[in-house]
Amino acid sequence: MILSEILWMLIAIYSIFVLIYFVLINTGYLILLFLGIQEVLFHNRKPDFDICDREGCKLVPGITIIVPAYNEEKIISENVKSLLELDYPKLEVLVVNDGSSDNTLRKLKSNFKLIEVTREMEEKIDTEPLKALYNSIKEKRLTVIDKENGGKADALNAGINLSRTDLILVIDADTLVERNALQKLVRRYMSTDSRVVALGGIVRVLNNCEVVSSEVTKAKLPKKFLPGMQVMEYIRAFLFGRSGWSRINSLPIISGAFGLFEREGLIDIQGFRTTTVGEDIDAVVRLHKDMRKKDEDYDISFLPDPVCWTQVPEKRKILSRQRARWQRGLIETITYNKEMIFNPKYGKVGVFALPFFLFFELLGPIIEMTGYFMFIVFFLLGIFSLPYFLLFLAVAVIFGVLLSLSSLLLAETSLKRYEDPIDRLKLLLLAVLENFGYRQFHTLWRLRGTIQFLRKETKWGEMSREDI
Repeated sequence: MILSEILWMLIAIYSIFVLIYFVLINTGYLILLFLGIQEVLFHNRKPDFDICDREGCKLVPGITIIVPAYNEEKIISENVKSLLELDYPKLEVLVVNDGSSDNTLRKLKSNFKLIEVTREMEEKIDTEPLKALYNSIKEKRLTVIDKENGGKADALNAGINLSRTDLILVIDADTLVERNALQKLVRRYMSTDSRVVALGGIVRVLNNCEVVSSEVTKAKLPKKFLPGMQVMEYIRAFLFGRSGWSRINSLPIISGAFGLFEREGLIDIQGFRTTTVGEDIDAVVRLHKDMRKKDEDYDISFLPDPVCWTQVPEKRKILSRQRARWQRGLIETITYNKEMIFNPKYGKVGVFALPFFLFFELLGPIIEMTGYFMFIVFFLLGIFSLPYFLLFLAVAVIFGVLLSLSSLLLAETSLKRYEDPIDRLKLLLLAVLENFGYRQFHTLWRLRGTIQFLRKETKWGEMSREDI
């Protein structure tokens, strides 16, 4: 057999492999969709109850909201005000100024009348040195840590050390939390027999929404194309992705923008890992690992109802950095916890969730881009195959459209956030357009993240903020 024949045979085999791969990945997503629908419907049927009884709120657990802040002068004051107005009886807010070079600390001092104090703190997790500790004269529930820069994970760990409550809510500085969101999370915490170590809620896109007194009064679709596409991404990722994994008790990620954690559980795993840019997914995976080793009955779940709102990037350059960073964080997490993969000792997370993320989320960009590359090669060589193209289009693109439309239908029937019929029509259009151009760029950004990991790049990447 001559060399050219061998080459064509290898190309044909790989072409078939790419098709089979996309059939498998879409089958996995379809299963997650069905599981996600079940989870959302199950959650919607559960009755609400008052977390406080006739004797008051004695049994309600205290929550410390930890806000890591680095150069957040534009939004930090409004964010803190909104957190202090949340409807929850036992609440503390702890802002960690992680060595900001702008006026973040100065804004906090002037707006909340901060005074420097001393407090004994048991440093159970190593962090960068603390420079000062402040309490607010205006609001006794507010504390501010000023520390040397160590990154988001290090800032969170400093907050964990100083906090005194059983539960910790981790959010980003640009996150707006709905006023009843904490009560919804704690209802799940109080009504579950097993030990609840982490709970996540849904994150929605804040861009272009109507905000009054740091509260979203009307959800509106972003006017710009890129934020609009991210609305679809967030709906799909949270509603059928995380709801699906939560349904089979194998949720591998809770967003660092909005996650409730048991303080003791975080201390047991030595807090958030500072050597990864994916500290949120890594922490959740390690919590699974720790609880499985302890052989304790535990709960790590996603709830589709508690909502927070976050700003998403509007510029392609910033969005590409963010998605590359997310991909690096995923690869780092899988690398750090590789002993869990296919290991029944770690339950469904080890047997199902992590292998899925390895073969489909980690390797997906590589295989998808090679599939597109092969089309170009076939076209240039004059051997373009229409049947193969149609098959690839069906399994790689059309199925993606159906998944997006299904997620959108689930979101609008269960949550009904977008009231304007025009916005709903735009979402339907975005669900289709997402798979023609945006998806391919997104795959390239994730591929860039893979290359950055291989090059051992550790840069976080700049994120711009707009006034809330």
